[in-house]
Amino acid sequence: MKKKVSDSFTEQVHILSQGNLNGYSRLFGGQLMGWIDVVAAVVARRHSGRNVTTAVVDMLQFQAPAYANDTVLILGKITYAGRTSMEIKVTVYVEELSGERKLINTAYVVMVALDENERPTEVPGLILETEEERTEYENAKLRKARRMEYKG
Repeated sequence: MKKKVSDSFTEQVHILSQGNLNGYSRLFGGQLMGWIDVVAAVVARRHSGRNVTTAVVDMLQFQAPAYANDTVLILGKITYAGRTSMEIKVTVYVEELSGERKLINTAYVVMVALDENERPTEVPGLILETEEERTEYENAKLRKARRMEYKG
């Protein structure tokens, strides 16, 4: 059974406090990476209906900082479903009080669905409804091919 991209969309929101900041009063990169991993896992679990594990963090770009008291919005959506793996795009924004969003991070995470014995198991295919979803899917296939080349 195939599922729509929108079926597993996930959103997480944080207001930054001292516990999330480094010595420069900016969001600690490791904290953000943890949040990204959780959002990617939730998307993959919603799509597959299975427990999942992180296989690859293909790209993680820090494009701008976030500071104390900023509202950080983390959005995750599936871009590709293979036989047992799923690629998840996670975008991170700082949301101003006006509602305007500024992109601060983009990551692509590959998750693998697990069966009851923690072995890789098949996942549903994707129903692509928009041109953006089709473009993301084609780009994900290219990233997968590059990962396979690198893996050797």
